[in-house]
Amino acid sequence: MEQKNLLIGQSVRRMDAVGKVTGETPYPGDIDLPDQLWMKVRFSDRVHARVTAIDASRAEAYPGVVAVFTAKDVPVNEYGLSMPDQPVLCGPGSGKEGADIVRCVSDQVALVVAETEEIAAAAVKLIDITYEDLPIVSDIFEAMADGAPQLHAHAPNNILIHYKLRHGDIDSAWDQADVIVEGEYRTGYQEHAYLQPEAGLGYIDDEGRVTVLVAGQWVHEDREQVAHALGLPEEQVRIIYPAIGGAFGGREDMSVQITLALAAMKLRRPIKIIWSREESMIGHHKRHPMVIRARWGATREGRVVAAEATAYADAGGYAYTTTKVLGNAHLMVSGPYEIPNVRVDTYGVYTNNIPTGAFRGFGGPQGAFAAEGQMNKLAEALNMDPVELRALNVLREGSLMSVGSPLPPGVTLDKVLAEGAAQSGYWQSTEDGWKRLPVEQPANPARRRGVGMAMGFKNVGFSFGAPEQNWATVEIHGGAEIERVVVHEAGADVGQGAHTVFVQMVAAATGVPIEKVELIGHDTAYTGNSGSTSASRMTFMAGNAIKGAAELAMEKWQHEERPAIATYQYRPPRTTAYDPETGQADPNFAYGYMAQFVEVEVDLETGQVEVVRVVSAHDVGRAINPTQIEGQVEGGVIQALGYAIMEDLITQDGRVLNPYLSTYLIPTIWDVPREVKSVILEYADPRGPWGARGMAEMPFIPLAPAITAAVCDATGVWIDRIPLTPERVVLSLREQGIGAI
Repeated sequence: MEQKNLLIGQSVRRMDAVGKVTGETPYPGDIDLPDQLWMKVRFSDRVHARVTAIDASRAEAYPGVVAVFTAKDVPVNEYGLSMPDQPVLCGPGSGKEGADIVRCVSDQVALVVAETEEIAAAAVKLIDITYEDLPIVSDIFEAMADGAPQLHAHAPNNILIHYKLRHGDIDSAWDQADVIVEGEYRTGYQEHAYLQPEAGLGYIDDEGRVTVLVAGQWVHEDREQVAHALGLPEEQVRIIYPAIGGAFGGREDMSVQITLALAAMKLRRPIKIIWSREESMIGHHKRHPMVIRARWGATREGRVVAAEATAYADAGGYAYTTTKVLGNAHLMVSGPYEIPNVRVDTYGVYTNNIPTGAFRGFGGPQGAFAAEGQMNKLAEALNMDPVELRALNVLREGSLMSVGSPLPPGVTLDKVLAEGAAQSGYWQSTEDGWKRLPVEQPANPARRRGVGMAMGFKNVGFSFGAPEQNWATVEIHGGAEIERVVVHEAGADVGQGAHTVFVQMVAAATGVPIEKVELIGHDTAYTGNSGSTSASRMTFMAGNAIKGAAELAMEKWQHEERPAIATYQYRPPRTTAYDPETGQADPNFAYGYMAQFVEVEVDLETGQVEVVRVVSAHDVGRAINPTQIEGQVEGGVIQALGYAIMEDLITQDGRVLNPYLSTYLIPTIWDVPREVKSVILEYADPRGPWGARGMAEMPFIPLAPAITAAVCDATGVWIDRIPLTPERVVLSLREQGIGAI
């Protein structure tokens, strides 16, 4: 057994590294088939309107155009990951009530298929669409008001979801508080900005299946939605993922899958599409912007006794994963602390803005921005060190969360906090508790340095009663000795290195060198349902499925079966949904824990914030591949840095004003901190494979509040709205009389 586990904990080189570095690895946009056609989409010209007529005659007559498809051509004109509230194509003729209404600029109205991409791009502009404009609602508070335009019949006052949480007696708890702090926290949109925009190829495979070759996060869910929209049995649809150029939650929802399948089914020829960056930024969802109003109270000894919050999130025109994202935010807005009295109300609101959905952290970053901001303000009001305050209140083994249940076994928040603080170099533990060390200031008086910290927790796996499972099949081939091992596992590798970890785990479980392992994945024709690559779940879930299948296959091998083949479905402990009135739940079966410590430098004249150093501490349970974990930490930190200080997607009356990477700024190599220190702790999760926890989202969650705390430490000014753009920072400083006149 010891020999079998040698690969666990080793930084094995990624199996896709050479192909991606050399450019040999094909992504969806790189793949062509003989006799293929090209498709272009006509997005909505309006934010909110009824499509009364579509005249495609000019486009159809354009030389080289093969077909134009509109709503009337879609068999079942609806789709949606959590609910089917969006038309595949908006317009008359599909028989689906409400499908003739566009509710945002992301809506698609028509498709042009032509012999070349250039012809399709020219012809799609020739489609004449007649609209009847409808009232626009682009503000969440106006959308909730009586008399506001209603976007969907199932959501009175445009309220898609309202979660409640009632824990303890919040009304009497305020009398116990010696200090009460309040704040309103605002977070913005964030664009996923993955390297590869949406692209794909639809065709009919050798067995007559409608096949879509695309980049996504869950092949079986893509298949289910495509089959539904086309009115086909699922076995008549096949989804294949080649290499995936990033996802971060942005590929959970449909983009080109259904339309490619529709065109391929109708024309029986291969159909290709590649979105431009502008089409990508308009055509897929964003991170939810949120407004969170919070009030917290603590005793003078530092015990937090009450936390109250109301959170509002802009869902945009359709549901996408809003109900699930806000389930997370609802839990995390009171932080990873044992607070006896909590009241939270969380609202997801339809507007005519661009839709919002899954993005790394999945509601956790917004919730943590408010919760950690409140903790840091409480520390300031109590004149107490922020690490010491957290050490007093953090959830421990057996502590009850705000939902009335304990965390699953293996709680290490206190250990992560202590080790991260110690290794940060900014704090030291004394007999009187944690103390901050002084920060050396720059020689330039216009620049000030500060240090801040925040922490958090994040679920691993699907939550709140969502069905959770993962299938894997392991085949062991050979005679007297094992010659090769084949694993079928559909879990998507979206660039994070999941497939390398799968192969490591198979090799460890069967005791063979990694070179003898072959992975078959990303294809519904050859794999069982893995669930989504989201919720930091894939190592945990696929690892348990692979481990189970490998153990069963090894038993067969020992009994002389050749080949020895076994299939295993891993199902974790069940979770439960929020009680609709109290919010009580057993929400998750596993968590990841993290704490971050940040040093920033603020230019008082320009408002520029430079993140100098980040120390990011994580309990990963067991580091299957330590180098890949470091990569996740570094990547997550830089992505969170963009969210916190520069990524500012601007919308006006439902339209995106900066749908280009020239005007929507993301971090570059010049914005990377001088040091990102990964502190990797390994306290085995009792339920994880080899003790591993998920951790891909964890580095993102606490960074923004740690940065705002560091900015306050440097300047004395709390800024509770992100991103901290130079303009926003400099205006906040001037309001407090700081900086140039």
